[in-house]
Amino acid sequence: MPFVKVIKNTSYFKRYQVKYRRRREGLTDYQARKNLIVQDLTKYGAPKYRLVVRFTNKDIIAQIVFAKIKGDFVLCAAYSHELPRYGIKLGLTNYAAAYATGLLLARRTLVRLNLADKYIGNVGDTGEDFSVEPADQGPRPFRVLLDIGLVRSTTGHRVFGAMKGALDGGLNIPHSPNRFVGYFVNKDSKKESEFDPSVLRKYIFGGHVSEYMQYLQNQDEGLYQKQFSKYISAGIDHTQLENIYKNAHAAIRADPSYTKKVRNVKPKRYNIKKSTYEERKARVKAKLSKLMAKHSLTALKAAA
Repeated sequence: MPFVKVIKNTSYFKRYQVKYRRRREGLTDYQARKNLIVQDLTKYGAPKYRLVVRFTNKDIIAQIVFAKIKGDFVLCAAYSHELPRYGIKLGLTNYAAAYATGLLLARRTLVRLNLADKYIGNVGDTGEDFSVEPADQGPRPFRVLLDIGLVRSTTGHRVFGAMKGALDGGLNIPHSPNRFVGYFVNKDSKKESEFDPSVLRKYIFGGHVSEYMQYLQNQDEGLYQKQFSKYISAGIDHTQLENIYKNAHAAIRADPSYTKKVRNVKPKRYNIKKSTYEERKARVKAKLSKLMAKHSLTALKAAA
């Protein structure tokens, strides 16, 4: 094939079309997004729901989103900063918090869709792989697709912990257990790879944090005091973490509703408040009485 030199003249730049803004900023993989939102022609107008999981430095965001021509619309959302209401006050971005956030989103969504009683999810051993089965009568399970954004789909990532929580909460998510914690790959023969549910269960209930706390406490007390200072001030040691997460999961199932915080904050005012008619009338009357008193005092002094 002969080499063609691209001459970047005025005609070239007139035809040049820039990529989408979020692609230029490196925020959206539009090829992956298209595969997630494109709907079959036979299902025209039917929304295609996605489980969108995003991580920040201090929070986990989990949302059920569907796309329209105008843009994305959020059906339901849950955040890890809601977990202190259920007893999880620290470690709001770890694997166990991601699982609890996914569980909270799943139960909240099913309550909103009146499916919470039909699809309870996995209440027992949360380490086993679980997929919801359709009920004999009534609506089918609520199906969503996992949207991990620009996160690399590595085995053991927290985003799959959130997906596991949503699965155990009763959502229908197409998945494979080969991205969960506890899936070990045999490099010689991938067919001999195996999944250990006990490892996943340990991470769901904060066992990895508990083990590290115990290790630091025995090996380096100073580093333990530094890294787990908030746990120490809250009176939480490594033996209490599993019960904290168990109680939180039960509390989430009991009441997954969203409660808006009531903030008694007086709004700032940068302009003068407009006076009412009665206030203006009273102010004029006060000025007149003050002026009359001043004139009468001057007249008394002059007479004396």
